Amino acid sequence: MSEMSDDTTTPHAETAPASALPQDELARLTDDIVSAIKTVYDPEIPADIYELGLIYKIDIEDDRSVKIDMTLTAPGCPVAGEMPGWVENAVGTVEGVSGVEVSMVFDPPWTPDRMSEEAQVAVGWY
Repeated sequence: MSEMSDDTTTPHAETAPASALPQDELARLTDDIVSAIKTVYDPEIPADIYELGLIYKIDIEDDRSVKIDMTLTAPGCPVAGEMPGWVENAVGTVEGVSGVEVSMVFDPPWTPDRMSEEAQVAVGWY
């Protein structure tokens, strides 16, 4: 099982020790999933959704299915209905992933302080 921290600093994938998967496979899956998520961009902001802090949680289950909690920069985002599908499609291409379930959450609400320094540079805020 892999989770991302819920603090308001730059998101980093954390690996929980309770997985039945070998540690090296879990690490590879986590890296590949994060890389896949980084191919998805918010159409209104020139940064990927991982660096924007829109991914709240990534769980890798023992059967290699992946559960992702994500949010949007604003609940009324014009691509709100499409973005979970983009994430599901991107993560679904990762070798070894058996399935992907993306849940949209709005608690806690997204704020710009969830953005990484890389995203802040991309939008000219740093």
